[in-house]
Amino acid sequence: MTEPVRIRLAALDMAGTTVADHGLVEAAFLDALETVGIGRDDPDMPERLAYVQRTMGMSKIEVFRALLHDEARAQAAARGFEEAVEAAVHRGDIAPIPGAEQAMADLRAAGVKVCLTTGFSADTQQLIVAKLGWADRVDLVLAPGHGIRGRPYPDLVLTAVLRLAIDDVRQVAVAGDTASDLLAGTRAGASVVAGVLTGAHGRAELEAAPHTHLLDSVADLPPVLVG
Repeated sequence: MTEPVRIRLAALDMAGTTVADHGLVEAAFLDALETVGIGRDDPDMPERLAYVQRTMGMSKIEVFRALLHDEARAQAAARGFEEAVEAAVHRGDIAPIPGAEQAMADLRAAGVKVCLTTGFSADTQQLIVAKLGWADRVDLVLAPGHGIRGRPYPDLVLTAVLRLAIDDVRQVAVAGDTASDLLAGTRAGASVVAGVLTGAHGRAELEAAPHTHLLDSVADLPPVLVG
């Protein structure tokens, strides 16, 4: 008889999953598009925003490449996005999702390592972690970068497996608020792929993506993983 798999790593998304952004991400996209000459009154803005909403959770540079079809403008927009997010963080426009800090503490107390993943740049991710005082609350933070593709690719989860010396991808749980999070977790071979209803995508979008669980919040994850 096969022994049940013990979860040893929880890869948790940030904005919308562990971090409440209060609309910060969409506002930052609007600011970023303005930096490349696309104003809020642009006739194609509703279509662009719909694409941004569908691709929440993905690496932001990839989203801008798809929207702008020009590498220089995409890079400029990505810089504008990060600057807008960083300004909002400095203003204090972020906070933990209720119960997220306790969930991370409960997981680590049960021997589950915690990795925070994101579609933001590494610098912005580090700024958010520092602002929230989370450096000592997690085992690893990962962002897309050289050699690590963003979601929906499995790279962030698999890099966490390697860096934290997890023996088997089945010992991994992934939680996120977007379809991209769930697809990345599934592609990485995680045993638990949990959608949470606190962020960008609603129940219908998460139900349409591959998953094992749908939870009201990341606060509900520890009982799923450790009882």
